[in-house]
Amino acid sequence: MQTSIIGYPRIGALRELKFQTEKYFRHEISEADLQETARQIRQDQWLKQKASGLDFIPSNDFSFYDGFLDTAVLFNIVPKRYQDLQVSDLDSYFAQARGYQGEAGDVKALAMKKWFNTNYHYMVAEIEDDTVVKLANSRVVDHYREAKALGVETQPSLIGPFTLLKKLRYLGQKTAQDFKADLSQAYSQLLQTLAAEGVSWVQLDEPDLVYDLSVEDIQLFQDLYQAILPKKGAVKVLLQTYFGDIRDIYQEVIALDFDGIGLDFLEGRKTLELVEKYGFPSDKLLFAGLVNGKNIWRNHYQETLDLVDRLEAQGIALVLNSSCSLLHVPYRLAPEEQLKADYKAHFAFAEEKLQELQELKHLAGSDRQAEPAYQANQALFAHRPDADDAKVQARVQGIEEALFNRQPAFAEREALQKAAFNLPLLPTTTIGSFPQTKEVKKNRSDFKKGLISREAYEDFNRQAIDDCLRRQEEIGLDVLVHGEFERNDMVEYFGERLQGYLFTQYAWVQSYGTRCVKPPIIWGDISRPQAMTVPWSTYAQSRTEHLVKGMLTGPVTILNWSFPREDISLKTSTYQIALAIRDEVLDLEAQGIRIIQIDEAALREKLPLRQTDWYSQYLDWAIPAFRLVHSGVQATTQIHTHMCYSEFTDIIPAIDQMDADVISFEASRSDLEILDSLKAQNFQTEVGPGVYDIHSPRVPSVDEIKTSIRKILDKVAIQKVWINPDCGLKTRGWEETSASLKHLVQATEEIRHENERTF
Repeated sequence: MQTSIIGYPRIGALRELKFQTEKYFRHEISEADLQETARQIRQDQWLKQKASGLDFIPSNDFSFYDGFLDTAVLFNIVPKRYQDLQVSDLDSYFAQARGYQGEAGDVKALAMKKWFNTNYHYMVAEIEDDTVVKLANSRVVDHYREAKALGVETQPSLIGPFTLLKKLRYLGQKTAQDFKADLSQAYSQLLQTLAAEGVSWVQLDEPDLVYDLSVEDIQLFQDLYQAILPKKGAVKVLLQTYFGDIRDIYQEVIALDFDGIGLDFLEGRKTLELVEKYGFPSDKLLFAGLVNGKNIWRNHYQETLDLVDRLEAQGIALVLNSSCSLLHVPYRLAPEEQLKADYKAHFAFAEEKLQELQELKHLAGSDRQAEPAYQANQALFAHRPDADDAKVQARVQGIEEALFNRQPAFAEREALQKAAFNLPLLPTTTIGSFPQTKEVKKNRSDFKKGLISREAYEDFNRQAIDDCLRRQEEIGLDVLVHGEFERNDMVEYFGERLQGYLFTQYAWVQSYGTRCVKPPIIWGDISRPQAMTVPWSTYAQSRTEHLVKGMLTGPVTILNWSFPREDISLKTSTYQIALAIRDEVLDLEAQGIRIIQIDEAALREKLPLRQTDWYSQYLDWAIPAFRLVHSGVQATTQIHTHMCYSEFTDIIPAIDQMDADVISFEASRSDLEILDSLKAQNFQTEVGPGVYDIHSPRVPSVDEIKTSIRKILDKVAIQKVWINPDCGLKTRGWEETSASLKHLVQATEEIRHENERTF
């Protein structure tokens, strides 16, 4: 038995890459300093993987921002507007990732979308008709040589040509068909170069194969690899898939000249069925994804080894593999000193998963029943303390159908709310959070460490809220927010106040670029012991005559941005959370909060990748869970929700069924593409498509925002439109935030003036 992983985390065990990259953005360190940090991270991780006994160690899985963008740049797929900046290669790369505004020019960032069904975001690289696709840099070879110099033999990995072509954004008239020949040639050249270096294996990731594939998709895949594989030379090629099964193309894949094929046996519901029905070639290695790369629970050795035995009984040569890259889990469990030993025993972060692979490798060739590692694993799965709450379980079982339906119907509520609020056309607001300054973070940190009293902590936050409200009033926003200065994270904050959660100190996971999150762990049944946000929202409302939104995170997002349980269904966990958030909504309303925003930023995250499974496997409970949260409020209480950085155009009907009163969408990076779908689906809910990108440091001009608003009004009736940024503002500074929001308000006022004769 051999072992492998698809990729490893890259932000550094203590987020070294994040902090150094942000220093580079602030011009506090040189490019050489940043490159040295990156080199040290790669070196440490390669040596750790080698020491663990791993047989296939990936290289080129490191990235300064995003692996998909790295692959596009590798093959010279860089839009002209970034080339025209005439800056260094690294700064051109970062301009694509986060925008640029300076002496060299002013460009927006590329669009950013969710990476399949994860909380990772990738940059949607763009290709123009005159793009010359070619091998443009030596990055893949350089990283292989770097590891080789340390005595570590690696398997260079990168996004494969099919997934690259499928996920690119085509700016002109050309399509994937027009670029496939040049791209095939470029991949062939790379494989030949690696073969000349003495590389044994190369991993090409093709996760797009787990989607529903058309006849044209299958032909494109075959055309690409029928051109590439005959020219690969001595190097062996592993086709790696993950996040699902490849039922639409399995037979075609096993017929091609791959040396290894990676299949996901955890999320791939039909993977085992495919292998047993159609067989697996004896001249290929099966890289079996059996160690979960997306969740942090220990591997169940008996289940894994039983499946290994079942596959080996068919004469299949196996490599035990992670189900996907370990990018999606934290680095290591050892520093988590605040977690009780009884809890820690059930978890495996990236380092622990290396250990699991080593133990499974040993157990696969032994009398496992007699092995201490196997016995300990069996005992672990026999008992998990403090997980069950009979009252919570009974409440979920007692949910009646009426609790999923709000009364009266939307149209009647809409008229009542407009009369009650008397807001102007195109009401302006923000998504929720405001800049988390050093002072804000220090106040929260000092309180957690016991360095300041609760009174001092809360007094600071009240002053921050007052300042935030005054700033919003001066800017001229119509509906205000309290700024969320008490919150470390939109999920962790709520998890800390819900019964049934566990929390880590250092378990950071990359979300995108330098943005890291620390997902809480759902350990047991979820309940709300007391109000979580009511004091802050009611204080803010008492300090202004403007409407102030109550800010909550929705149940689906809380679930999707946590590490969920594996011993009960996702539906059951979500309904438990929904009932807890429902209690909070009703308490906010009872305290006079008239607008309540319940964010479902991650609604799409666990949406099955195959459309045929959308309703039967997910939307049939995710949408009702949101309705359960808000169905008990009065008609004149306005329910908002927010969704960001994903593709929503194909699930617009389901989003409308959430029965919110206002939905704000991330839209600016995708050039407001969602508008066509809203119009086509006769979307009834009022909408706030984001008019500028908050993940970029650049300040949009008034004219730029006016252009966006006009695009919105071309597709959506003005009475239905709200004006807001793409997302919360916690990652931005006050200077750029104030400037951007002033431009937003000015642009809105000018558009109102243009339309005042009509309305």
